[in-house]
Amino acid sequence: MTATQVIRERRSIRKFKKGEKVSDEQVHLLLEAAMLAPSACNTRPWEFIVLRNREKLDEIRSIHPYTNMLETADLAIIVSALPRTQFKAIDSGFFPQDCAAATQNILLEAVAQGLGACWCGVYPKEALIGQITKILDLEAGVVPFCVIAVGVPDETGGSRGFYEEGKVRFI
Repeated sequence: MTATQVIRERRSIRKFKKGEKVSDEQVHLLLEAAMLAPSACNTRPWEFIVLRNREKLDEIRSIHPYTNMLETADLAIIVSALPRTQFKAIDSGFFPQDCAAATQNILLEAVAQGLGACWCGVYPKEALIGQITKILDLEAGVVPFCVIAVGVPDETGGSRGFYEEGKVRFI
């Protein structure tokens, strides 16, 4: 599959085959894809938590209103930002874009592997940041950016994106 084909196939999957496992090798490839994302001045302001603990997944479901799909997902990947890594004037403050690029790479790699995934935002919602920080016992300065539910899909989604000529300007 070409990159464009993978992009066209990407959907937010909210129903997973309960009990179907994502292998350690698949997780490794998802994380490798994330870490291949570009970042400001190559600061790589991220870390990743692979969450398979059912109690913790349920805790996140109980506080995050858009994570019900964690009930059947095999795992979640929490992308966490490390803003402290970007301290120079040239790279300061770009962690949201950098973490978003890493997140998108995870979503695209999931498609390439035949997995399903759904991006559930956390940052910049202060209440969610605080609650997820507490659930995962994150150290000070680590900002939970998003929760990505991952599993074997039990649904197919219709196309959501499309090319819109009217949104393009050539100068």
